[in-house]
Amino acid sequence: MYNKKKLMRTALFLCGLITLTFISCTDKTPEDVKWETQTVTRSDIGSSVMAKGIIKPKVGAEVRIGSRASGTVTNLYVNIGDYVTKGTLLAELDDAELKAQCIKSQANLCNAEVNLKYAEIDFQRRKNLKEKEFISQQVLDDAQKAYELANARVLQEKANLDFANIQLSYTRIYASLSGVISSVSTQKGETVSAIISTPTFVTIIDLDRLEVWAYVDETDIGRIEEGQSAKFTVDTYPDTEFSGTVRTIYPQAEILNNVVNYIVLIEIDKNKSKILRPEMTTSINIFMQTHGNVLSIPNKALKRNGNKNVVYVLEHNQAVEREVIVGLRGKYQSEIINGIKENEVVVMNKN
Repeated sequence: MYNKKKLMRTALFLCGLITLTFISCTDKTPEDVKWETQTVTRSDIGSSVMAKGIIKPKVGAEVRIGSRASGTVTNLYVNIGDYVTKGTLLAELDDAELKAQCIKSQANLCNAEVNLKYAEIDFQRRKNLKEKEFISQQVLDDAQKAYELANARVLQEKANLDFANIQLSYTRIYASLSGVISSVSTQKGETVSAIISTPTFVTIIDLDRLEVWAYVDETDIGRIEEGQSAKFTVDTYPDTEFSGTVRTIYPQAEILNNVVNYIVLIEIDKNKSKILRPEMTTSINIFMQTHGNVLSIPNKALKRNGNKNVVYVLEHNQAVEREVIVGLRGKYQSEIINGIKENEVVVMNKN
C-alpha cells in the first residue's frame, strides 16, 4: 500500500514537471523573437546580364614588325617589356650590299644625265642644220630619237636609284605604333630572309587600345544593345571595378562547351590607373536599364503568397504581412512601387 502511494506521488510530480516545461516553452512573447531586418531606403536599381569575357587588343593595336629586306641583324635595340613610341628605331640589318647598289645606281644616273646633255646638244645642232637644209630629215629624226632615249634612260636610272634607296631603308626597322614590346622573334647576329615571307622581329601591343570580349549566353543576347553601360572586374585587381560601353554585337555565334554564346565587344573607359593586359579574364555586368532614387529593399525580403508579392513589415516587434508592387529587379535589390514607405523596417528571415 505504501509503495502504491509513493508511485502515484511520483507520477503526479512528473506530470506537473512536464506541464510546467510545456508552458514555459510555449509562452514565448514577441519580444523574444530575433528578427533580421532592413530599413527601406532609396537607391538606384538596375537590371543586368552577367557574362564572362577576355581582354583583347583592338584591331590594329597588336602589330608584328618585320623586315622586307634580307640580311644579318647587326643591332637589336629593344627587349620584351620595353615601351616604344612610334618611329623608334628597333633594329638594323647589314646594309653594305644595298649601300653599294645605291652608289652604283647613282653612278648610272650620272652617266645617263651626261648622255642626255650631249644628246640634247646634238639634237639642237642638227635641228639648226636642218633649217638650213644642210642635212636630211632622217638625220634629224635620228638625233631626236637619241635625245628622247637618253631622256628615258635618265628617268629609268632615277627610278632605279629610288628603288635602291627604298631597299636600303628596309635595313632599318622602326616602330609603326606606340606600345609595349610583347615578343622578340630574332636576335643580333641572326640572318633573316625576306624572299618567301616577311620575318617578324618584334610584336608591339598598344595597351591603351584594348577591349573586352564578353561571351553572352543566347538566352540573354536579345536584351543586349549597343550603347549600354557595363562594369567588369579582372582577377588581377579584384577590388577595382572598370567601366565600359557596349560597342558591337557579333552576329555569328560561338559554341563553347556545347553552350551557344555571342561575342559582345565592350569599349573600355579610360578612368583607371590600373594596367590591363591582353588575355586577362573578366567578370562582366551589362546593364539593361536603371531606375534612380527609388524605394528599394533586399531581394531576400520579398516573399510570394499565392500570386502576390508580399513583405513583412516590423510593427511593434511583430512581422505584419503587406502586399507590394515590385518594379525593376536588380541583382541584390528590388524596386518597390507601392505597399511600403521609406524608413519602414522589413523582416528578411520570416518564413
